[in-house]
Amino acid sequence: MAKVKDTRPLGSPQSWARTPGTLIVGQGAIDGADQVAVEAEAKWGAGRLRLLVSPELREKFDRQRYLFNQAIWHGDLESVRVQSARMASAWRALDAAAEAGQCPHLDPAVWEARLEDGTVAAIVRSPEDALAHFRQEASAGQARKLVVYTLEEIARIISHHGAVNEAKLVWPGATVEAVRRPHDPLDDIRDTLGGIDDPLDDPIPNLGA
Repeated sequence: MAKVKDTRPLGSPQSWARTPGTLIVGQGAIDGADQVAVEAEAKWGAGRLRLLVSPELREKFDRQRYLFNQAIWHGDLESVRVQSARMASAWRALDAAAEAGQCPHLDPAVWEARLEDGTVAAIVRSPEDALAHFRQEASAGQARKLVVYTLEEIARIISHHGAVNEAKLVWPGATVEAVRRPHDPLDDIRDTLGGIDDPLDDPIPNLGA
């Protein structure tokens, strides 16, 4: 029987995820960088921190995210380790810059989550809190797609989704899954196999052929 070649990005003999041992080590490095990101977004808001810093620092940050993703998809174990550490440092650099600029933290009474279309949903207690959050967003000059819901509005929405409620009653601890990250520049890059400065001029197929 002929051996089938593994053509997946992570199927390369040099891939960090090629063996269980390297997978554990590499995933641990990635998880460490992701945890720094989670802490930063809990502090500053979903997709907000990179908008609080200078354009120059934002560009450096986005380039590091590209290198981080490239290492995950196509790198060996050492590149994953290096880029994961640099990604964590990049998040910390943004945090330090936002602190130095005295940017306002996300109000502890506000909870934010990313929706599938890239919108950020903020949940607050009352209409007064919603207004205050909108004003804070405007005063900081944010460019996020933001919608704000009060707890009462959330209760109304949930009331119209009885099937989900029934499922949670029958299976305590059940969760709603399949949540994606909001849109940002890296979402438009399908693969990181090429260089970061490669032109985005994919040929248009001849549909009339």
